[in-house]
Amino acid sequence: MEMSLSGEFLRVVEQAAIASATSIGNGNRKHSDWLAVESMRRNMEKLPIDGTIVIGEGERDEAPMLYVGEKVGMGMGCPAVDIAVDPLEGTNLCATGAPNAICVLAASERGGLLHAPDLYMQKLCVGPAAKGRVHLDASPAENLKEIAKALHRKVGELTVVVLDRPRHEKLIEDIRTAGARIQLIGDGDLSAAISAAVSGTGIHAVMGIGGAPEGVLSAAALKCLGGEIQGRLVTDTNTASKEKAEGMGVDFNRIYFTDDLAPGEHIIFAAAGVTKGNLLDGVHFFGEGVRTASLILNRQPRQVRFIDTVHVNEGEGVTVRF
Repeated sequence: MEMSLSGEFLRVVEQAAIASATSIGNGNRKHSDWLAVESMRRNMEKLPIDGTIVIGEGERDEAPMLYVGEKVGMGMGCPAVDIAVDPLEGTNLCATGAPNAICVLAASERGGLLHAPDLYMQKLCVGPAAKGRVHLDASPAENLKEIAKALHRKVGELTVVVLDRPRHEKLIEDIRTAGARIQLIGDGDLSAAISAAVSGTGIHAVMGIGGAPEGVLSAAALKCLGGEIQGRLVTDTNTASKEKAEGMGVDFNRIYFTDDLAPGEHIIFAAAGVTKGNLLDGVHFFGEGVRTASLILNRQPRQVRFIDTVHVNEGEGVTVRF
Protein backbone atom coordinates (compact mmCIF):
# COMPACT_ATOMS: atom_id res chain seq x y z
CA MET A 1 0.00 0.00 0.00
CA GLU A 2 2.64 2.48 1.07
CA MET A 3 4.73 2.71 -2.08
CA SER A 4 1.80 2.54 -4.50
CA LEU A 5 -0.21 5.27 -2.73
CA SER A 6 2.56 7.62 -1.54
CA GLY A 7 2.55 9.57 -4.81
CA GLU A 8 -1.24 9.83 -4.73
CA PHE A 9 -1.28 11.27 -1.20
CA LEU A 10 1.60 13.59 -2.10
CA ARG A 11 -0.55 15.10 -4.85
CA VAL A 12 -3.45 15.56 -2.40
CA VAL A 13 -1.42 17.62 0.09
CA GLU A 14 0.39 19.56 -2.63
CA GLN A 15 -2.87 20.65 -4.23
CA ALA A 16 -4.37 21.55 -0.84
CA ALA A 17 -1.30 23.67 -0.06
CA ILE A 18 -1.54 25.49 -3.40
CA ALA A 19 -5.26 26.14 -2.88
CA SER A 20 -4.88 27.50 0.64
CA ALA A 21 -1.78 29.53 -0.28
CA THR A 22 -3.93 31.72 -2.52
CA SER A 23 -5.42 33.10 0.71
CA ILE A 24 -2.19 33.79 2.62
CA GLY A 25 -2.53 37.03 4.58
CA ASN A 26 -6.19 37.65 3.76
CA GLY A 27 -7.20 37.51 7.42
CA ASN A 28 -10.02 34.99 6.88
CA ARG A 29 -8.98 31.74 8.55
CA LYS A 30 -12.20 29.88 7.75
CA HIS A 31 -11.86 30.67 4.06
CA SER A 32 -8.26 29.43 4.08
CA ASP A 33 -9.41 26.22 5.77
CA TRP A 34 -12.32 25.79 3.32
CA LEU A 35 -9.97 26.05 0.35
CA ALA A 36 -7.76 23.27 1.76
CA VAL A 37 -10.70 21.05 2.72
CA GLU A 38 -12.43 21.26 -0.64
CA SER A 39 -9.17 20.63 -2.50
CA MET A 40 -8.47 17.53 -0.40
CA ARG A 41 -12.01 16.22 -0.80
CA ARG A 42 -11.94 16.73 -4.57
CA ASN A 43 -8.55 15.08 -5.05
CA MET A 44 -9.23 12.15 -2.72
CA GLU A 45 -12.32 11.24 -4.76
CA LYS A 46 -9.96 10.06 -7.51
CA LEU A 47 -7.77 7.82 -5.34
CA PRO A 48 -7.82 4.00 -5.86
CA ILE A 49 -8.83 3.35 -2.23
CA ASP A 50 -11.87 2.46 -0.16
CA GLY A 51 -11.09 5.26 2.26
CA THR A 52 -12.72 6.34 5.51
CA ILE A 53 -11.95 9.56 7.38
CA VAL A 54 -11.28 8.52 10.98
CA ILE A 55 -9.99 11.90 12.14
CA GLY A 56 -11.42 15.00 10.54
CA GLU A 57 -11.06 18.55 11.73
CA GLY A 58 -13.24 21.47 12.53
CA GLU A 59 -15.78 20.10 14.99
CA ARG A 60 -14.32 21.98 17.94
CA ASP A 61 -14.15 25.38 16.23
CA GLU A 62 -17.02 24.96 13.73
CA ALA A 63 -14.63 25.20 10.79
CA PRO A 64 -15.16 23.53 7.40
CA MET A 65 -14.34 19.87 7.74
CA LEU A 66 -13.82 16.47 6.25
CA TYR A 67 -16.05 14.73 8.77
CA VAL A 68 -15.38 11.52 10.67
CA GLY A 69 -16.92 8.58 8.82
CA GLU A 70 -16.86 10.33 5.44
CA LYS A 71 -16.03 7.94 2.61
CA VAL A 72 -13.37 8.97 0.11
CA GLY A 73 -11.76 7.33 -2.88
CA MET A 74 -13.12 5.08 -5.60
CA GLY A 75 -14.69 2.66 -3.13
CA MET A 76 -15.38 -1.06 -3.10
CA GLY A 77 -12.76 -3.30 -4.64
CA CYS A 78 -9.94 -0.94 -3.67
CA PRO A 79 -7.70 -1.27 -0.58
CA ALA A 80 -9.43 -0.32 2.69
CA VAL A 81 -7.62 2.69 4.15
CA ASP A 82 -8.20 4.81 7.26
CA ILE A 83 -7.25 8.46 6.87
CA ALA A 84 -6.55 11.20 9.40
CA VAL A 85 -6.50 14.74 8.04
CA ASP A 86 -5.71 18.26 9.07
CA PRO A 87 -6.27 19.97 5.71
CA LEU A 88 -4.68 23.19 6.99
CA GLU A 89 -2.80 23.02 10.26
CA GLY A 90 -2.32 26.60 11.27
CA THR A 91 -5.35 28.33 9.78
CA ASN A 92 -4.48 31.50 11.70
CA LEU A 93 -0.88 31.24 10.47
CA CYS A 94 -2.05 31.13 6.87
CA ALA A 95 -4.58 33.92 7.35
CA THR A 96 -1.93 36.20 8.85
CA GLY A 97 1.00 35.09 6.68
CA ALA A 98 2.89 33.67 9.68
CA PRO A 99 5.33 30.73 9.38
CA ASN A 100 4.66 26.98 9.70
CA ALA A 101 1.20 26.52 8.13
CA ILE A 102 1.06 23.07 6.50
CA CYS A 103 -1.45 20.70 4.85
CA VAL A 104 -1.35 17.22 6.36
CA LEU A 105 -2.76 13.72 6.11
CA ALA A 106 -1.87 10.28 7.45
CA ALA A 107 -3.13 6.97 6.10
CA SER A 108 -2.96 3.39 7.33
CA GLU A 109 -4.61 0.02 6.96
CA ARG A 110 -8.08 -0.25 8.55
CA GLY A 111 -7.75 0.20 12.31
CA GLY A 112 -4.24 1.61 12.08
CA LEU A 113 -5.03 5.06 13.51
CA LEU A 114 -6.76 5.76 16.83
CA HIS A 115 -10.20 7.35 16.52
CA ALA A 116 -9.31 10.16 18.90
CA PRO A 117 -12.15 12.42 20.06
CA ASP A 118 -11.91 16.12 19.28
CA LEU A 119 -10.61 17.03 22.72
CA TYR A 120 -7.33 18.35 24.06
CA MET A 121 -4.30 16.25 24.90
CA GLN A 122 -1.29 16.78 27.14
CA LYS A 123 1.70 15.89 24.95
CA LEU A 124 5.40 15.20 25.11
CA CYS A 125 7.18 14.73 21.76
CA VAL A 126 10.85 13.87 21.24
CA GLY A 127 13.12 12.58 18.49
CA PRO A 128 14.65 9.09 18.11
CA ALA A 129 17.62 9.69 20.43
CA ALA A 130 15.40 10.47 23.44
CA LYS A 131 12.79 7.79 22.75
CA GLY A 132 12.20 5.68 25.86
CA ARG A 133 14.12 8.08 28.08
CA VAL A 134 11.35 10.56 28.93
CA HIS A 135 7.98 10.22 30.63
CA LEU A 136 4.86 12.39 30.60
CA ASP A 137 4.59 12.19 34.42
CA ALA A 138 8.19 13.31 34.98
CA SER A 139 8.88 16.99 35.60
CA PRO A 140 10.01 19.20 32.69
CA ALA A 141 13.43 19.49 34.35
CA GLU A 142 13.81 15.70 34.58
CA ASN A 143 12.78 15.20 30.97
CA LEU A 144 15.04 17.97 29.72
CA LYS A 145 17.99 16.44 31.57
CA GLU A 146 17.32 13.08 29.83
CA ILE A 147 16.90 14.71 26.40
CA ALA A 148 20.17 16.60 26.86
CA LYS A 149 21.99 13.37 27.79
CA ALA A 150 20.54 11.57 24.77
CA LEU A 151 21.63 14.36 22.42
CA HIS A 152 25.02 14.91 24.11
CA ARG A 153 24.10 18.52 24.79
CA LYS A 154 23.64 20.79 27.76
CA VAL A 155 20.09 21.60 28.85
CA GLY A 156 20.78 25.23 27.95
CA GLU A 157 21.34 24.15 24.33
CA LEU A 158 17.86 22.63 23.99
CA THR A 159 14.87 24.36 22.40
CA VAL A 160 11.37 23.33 23.45
CA VAL A 161 8.27 24.34 21.51
CA VAL A 162 5.22 25.32 23.57
CA LEU A 163 1.89 26.70 22.40
CA ASP A 164 1.52 30.27 23.62
CA ARG A 165 -1.53 29.81 25.84
CA PRO A 166 -2.40 30.99 29.38
CA ARG A 167 -2.71 27.33 30.45
CA HIS A 168 1.05 26.91 29.90
CA GLU A 169 2.28 29.61 32.29
CA LYS A 170 3.55 27.08 34.86
CA LEU A 171 5.09 24.84 32.17
CA ILE A 172 6.91 27.79 30.62
CA GLU A 173 8.23 28.85 34.03
CA ASP A 174 9.45 25.29 34.74
CA ILE A 175 11.25 24.99 31.39
CA ARG A 176 12.96 28.36 31.84
CA THR A 177 13.96 27.47 35.40
CA ALA A 178 15.52 24.25 34.08
CA GLY A 179 17.59 26.40 31.71
CA ALA A 180 16.25 25.40 28.30
CA ARG A 181 15.21 27.77 25.53
CA ILE A 182 11.55 28.10 24.58
CA GLN A 183 9.99 28.78 21.19
CA LEU A 184 6.43 29.97 21.77
CA ILE A 185 4.07 29.39 18.85
CA GLY A 186 0.55 30.61 18.19
CA ASP A 187 -0.51 27.46 16.33
CA GLY A 188 1.02 24.43 14.68
CA ASP A 189 2.19 21.93 17.31
CA LEU A 190 1.98 19.12 14.72
CA SER A 191 4.65 20.78 12.58
CA ALA A 192 6.72 21.28 15.72
CA ALA A 193 6.38 17.60 16.72
CA ILE A 194 7.74 16.48 13.36
CA SER A 195 10.55 19.04 13.60
CA ALA A 196 11.60 17.56 16.94
CA ALA A 197 12.38 14.26 15.17
CA VAL A 198 14.26 15.80 12.22
CA SER A 199 17.89 16.72 12.77
CA GLY A 200 18.86 20.29 11.93
CA THR A 201 15.52 21.98 12.62
CA GLY A 202 16.72 23.38 15.95
CA ILE A 203 13.70 21.89 17.78
CA HIS A 204 14.39 19.22 20.42
CA ALA A 205 11.02 18.64 22.13
CA VAL A 206 7.39 19.68 22.23
CA MET A 207 5.56 20.00 25.55
CA GLY A 208 2.11 21.13 26.61
CA ILE A 209 -1.56 20.74 25.76
CA GLY A 210 -2.85 20.76 22.18
CA GLY A 211 -5.45 18.99 20.06
CA ALA A 212 -5.88 15.21 20.37
CA PRO A 213 -6.48 14.70 16.62
CA GLU A 214 -3.17 16.45 15.94
CA GLY A 215 -1.65 14.04 18.48
CA VAL A 216 -2.64 11.07 16.31
CA LEU A 217 -1.21 12.72 13.21
CA SER A 218 2.00 13.45 15.14
CA ALA A 219 2.15 9.80 16.22
CA ALA A 220 1.88 8.62 12.60
CA ALA A 221 4.78 10.87 11.59
CA LEU A 222 6.92 10.08 14.63
CA LYS A 223 6.40 6.33 14.19
CA CYS A 224 7.83 6.64 10.68
CA LEU A 225 10.70 8.80 11.93
CA GLY A 226 11.52 6.67 14.97
CA GLY A 227 10.57 9.39 17.45
CA GLU A 228 8.07 9.26 20.29
CA ILE A 229 4.91 10.96 21.49
CA GLN A 230 3.24 10.42 24.84
CA GLY A 231 -0.21 11.86 25.42
CA ARG A 232 -3.02 11.99 27.96
CA LEU A 233 -6.49 13.21 27.04
CA VAL A 234 -7.62 16.22 29.04
CA THR A 235 -11.13 16.59 30.42
CA ASP A 236 -12.91 19.90 30.15
CA THR A 237 -15.94 21.46 31.81
CA ASN A 238 -18.29 20.22 29.08
CA THR A 239 -20.00 17.20 30.70
CA ALA A 240 -21.62 16.08 27.43
CA SER A 241 -18.25 16.18 25.69
CA LYS A 242 -16.65 14.09 28.44
CA GLU A 243 -19.49 11.54 28.39
CA LYS A 244 -19.24 11.23 24.60
CA ALA A 245 -15.50 10.62 24.86
CA GLU A 246 -15.94 8.02 27.60
CA GLY A 247 -18.55 6.32 25.41
CA MET A 248 -15.82 5.96 22.77
CA GLY A 249 -13.69 4.07 25.30
CA VAL A 250 -11.44 6.98 26.24
CA ASP A 251 -9.51 6.60 29.49
CA PHE A 252 -8.61 10.05 30.81
CA ASN A 253 -6.01 8.58 33.19
CA ARG A 254 -4.14 6.57 30.57
CA ILE A 255 -0.92 7.66 28.89
CA TYR A 256 -1.17 6.93 25.17
CA PHE A 257 2.16 6.10 23.54
CA THR A 258 3.09 6.27 19.86
CA ASP A 259 1.91 2.72 19.11
CA ASP A 260 -1.38 3.34 20.93
CA LEU A 261 -2.15 6.39 18.81
CA ALA A 262 -0.88 4.92 15.52
CA PRO A 263 -0.90 1.10 15.83
CA GLY A 264 -0.80 0.50 12.07
CA GLU A 265 2.04 -1.39 10.43
CA HIS A 266 1.58 0.35 7.07
CA ILE A 267 1.60 4.12 7.49
CA ILE A 268 1.93 6.97 5.03
CA PHE A 269 2.35 10.52 6.29
CA ALA A 270 2.22 13.41 3.82
CA ALA A 271 2.65 17.13 4.45
CA ALA A 272 3.11 20.18 2.22
CA GLY A 273 4.21 23.63 3.35
CA VAL A 274 1.84 26.56 2.85
CA THR A 275 3.87 29.29 4.55
CA LYS A 276 7.63 29.00 5.09
CA GLY A 277 8.55 27.16 8.28
CA ASN A 278 11.21 25.31 10.27
CA LEU A 279 10.44 22.06 8.48
CA LEU A 280 9.16 22.95 5.02
CA ASP A 281 9.30 25.92 2.69
CA GLY A 282 6.01 27.52 1.69
CA VAL A 283 4.23 27.70 -1.66
CA HIS A 284 5.85 30.02 -4.24
CA PHE A 285 3.85 31.34 -7.19
CA PHE A 286 5.76 32.51 -10.26
CA GLY A 287 4.97 33.32 -13.88
CA GLU A 288 4.98 29.80 -15.30
CA GLY A 289 3.56 27.88 -12.36
CA VAL A 290 3.89 27.04 -8.67
CA ARG A 291 6.64 25.54 -6.51
CA THR A 292 5.86 23.37 -3.47
CA ALA A 293 7.91 21.76 -0.69
CA SER A 294 6.58 18.49 0.70
CA LEU A 295 7.42 15.62 3.01
CA ILE A 296 6.47 11.96 2.54
CA LEU A 297 7.11 9.42 5.30
CA ASN A 298 6.64 5.66 4.95
CA ARG A 299 6.65 3.07 7.71
CA GLN A 300 7.42 0.01 5.50
CA PRO A 301 9.88 0.35 3.94
CA ARG A 302 11.00 3.16 6.24
CA GLN A 303 11.64 6.16 4.03
CA VAL A 304 11.85 9.92 4.57
CA ARG A 305 11.54 12.01 1.43
CA PHE A 306 11.67 15.80 1.14
CA ILE A 307 10.22 16.71 -2.24
CA ASP A 308 10.64 19.98 -4.13
CA THR A 309 8.13 20.17 -7.00
CA VAL A 310 7.57 22.71 -9.76
CA HIS A 311 4.01 22.55 -11.10
CA VAL A 312 4.07 24.06 -14.60
CA ASN A 313 0.98 25.81 -15.97
CA GLU A 314 -0.64 24.10 -18.95
CA GLY A 315 1.09 25.08 -22.18
CA GLU A 316 3.92 26.96 -20.45
CA GLY A 317 7.66 26.43 -20.57
CA VAL A 318 9.56 26.92 -17.35
CA THR A 319 12.96 28.14 -16.17
CA VAL A 320 13.95 26.33 -12.99
CA ARG A 321 16.26 28.24 -10.62
CA PHE A 322 18.20 26.66 -7.76
